[in-house]
Amino acid sequence: MAHPLLHLDEADHQAISAAVAKAEEHSAGEIVTIIAGESNTFHDVALLWSALAAMAALTVLALFPDFYLAKIDWVLGNWQAEWTPQKVFALALFVASAKFLGMWLLQLWRPLRLALVPAPLKHARVRDRAERYFKVGAERRTHGRTGILIYLSLAERRAEIVADEAIASKVLPEVWGDAMAVMIAEIRAGRPGPGMVAAVERVGAVLAEHFPRAEDDKNELPDRLIEL
Repeated sequence: MAHPLLHLDEADHQAISAAVAKAEEHSAGEIVTIIAGESNTFHDVALLWSALAAMAALTVLALFPDFYLAKIDWVLGNWQAEWTPQKVFALALFVASAKFLGMWLLQLWRPLRLALVPAPLKHARVRDRAERYFKVGAERRTHGRTGILIYLSLAERRAEIVADEAIASKVLPEVWGDAMAVMIAEIRAGRPGPGMVAAVERVGAVLAEHFPRAEDDKNELPDRLIEL
């Protein structure tokens, strides 16, 4: 699903593919680029927040029963009503259900749902999705184990770089920090295409330093951007 505010046009696709081809002219590395609308729906987190809202409502009702029961009597005009255990249970069930449903409906608006997801969980799930795509599309698909994935998740505004064995053995993960930082900065400015191009250029420079291109090197992975 594409992000409603961030999108790439044909010019972005061509610019990214050209950047990949240019970066690979100087190194044995094979760069794969993927941009996803989102990495996770986080519906389980939405369920948790909905359950917490229901529990909070029940807790307040349990702490101040006389106050809320009197308010309900006043609204309904039941001045002489008697609150039996069955009625109290029915009220509690209604309140919990209403709070759960209300919170769930609010989180159907994706910006709110994502805002309620803890940052470490966002990072973990984006990383997990990036690693899955890497295993399918790049891992062990090059002769020298020099494949590398640049993954961008628009909804979460997170980026990940996953490298194959040969690259990971020579380049520490921290080295990719500059490429990720410039990519995220461009996303926040609403320019995912230029952000990916800038990341490819920086990754290409690192690969050229550690894995210079051989004369008989062949292009083993597609240069085109994969948009999910």
